[in-house]
Amino acid sequence: MSTVELAPVSRWFGNVVAVNDVTMRLTPGVTGLLGPNGAGKSTLNELILGLVSPDAGRVAVFGTDPRTAVQCGRVGAMLQGGALLDQVTVHDLLRLMHGLYPRPLPLPEIINRADLGSFLATRTDKLSGGQAQRLRYALAIMPDPALLILDEPTVAMDVEVRRAFWTSMRDFVVGGRTVLFATHYLDEADAEAMRIVVLAEGRIVADGSGAEIKSRVAGRTLGMAADSVDAAAVARLPGALRVEPAGARLLVHAVDSDAALRALLRDCPDARDIEVTSAKLEDAFLALTQTLSVPAGTSKE
Repeated sequence: MSTVELAPVSRWFGNVVAVNDVTMRLTPGVTGLLGPNGAGKSTLNELILGLVSPDAGRVAVFGTDPRTAVQCGRVGAMLQGGALLDQVTVHDLLRLMHGLYPRPLPLPEIINRADLGSFLATRTDKLSGGQAQRLRYALAIMPDPALLILDEPTVAMDVEVRRAFWTSMRDFVVGGRTVLFATHYLDEADAEAMRIVVLAEGRIVADGSGAEIKSRVAGRTLGMAADSVDAAAVARLPGALRVEPAGARLLVHAVDSDAALRALLRDCPDARDIEVTSAKLEDAFLALTQTLSVPAGTSKE
């Protein structure tokens, strides 16, 4: 059985469509949800959590309605900017919430997984942004959910804490759990998600592995020291699509990188620090979300 099924779901606010005829099935594993601001990511999460109801279509979580699944403790959520109970310590909040679930994870395990040990005695209104995110993560995994919804989970986390978070997450999904996380960190999605779903204007515009989505963007990029070549000459290389500066480097996006590289070495013998890279997820993301024919703020009429 699928963890989540949307068939086909729409949700609008006034005349603006937030989710537009989306059909999607989630199975165990980690799925990344990408899209520009206003693409419908948060609304999709809220539909799965039963916080809003679809105006058309059906949402099922573990074969039942979302609210029932949440009430049974089978779903955990870490929503963007979710409020924390004020003027209590982290430990007191954990103990309070722990008593609300029928079969929660052991409290020491929660503290260890979210790495809260160093600030258990800190009041929630004194937490840094990264500490607050780790506490929200602890509250999300507390019911021992089979489905975990994460909305921008690593915002405000530094590099070290972010790495530790994903190490914990990889361990957490072992055994058949399902994770759906929305993020603006494309490199994070590429590294951690087994599957990536890209939304734009409320619609799914791509669904597959990171490699499959990147394969939709043709060509590679040649990078070189900007002061070693003439930009105008580089722009004339065969197969070059566009040239853009990037700090002290010049980037050449080419549909045929082999032809462009051979010509670069022939016509620009002083070129140095040359590097050829494949298309990045960011390139595919921009190509998928900036070439839509559907205008922003689409009316349901």
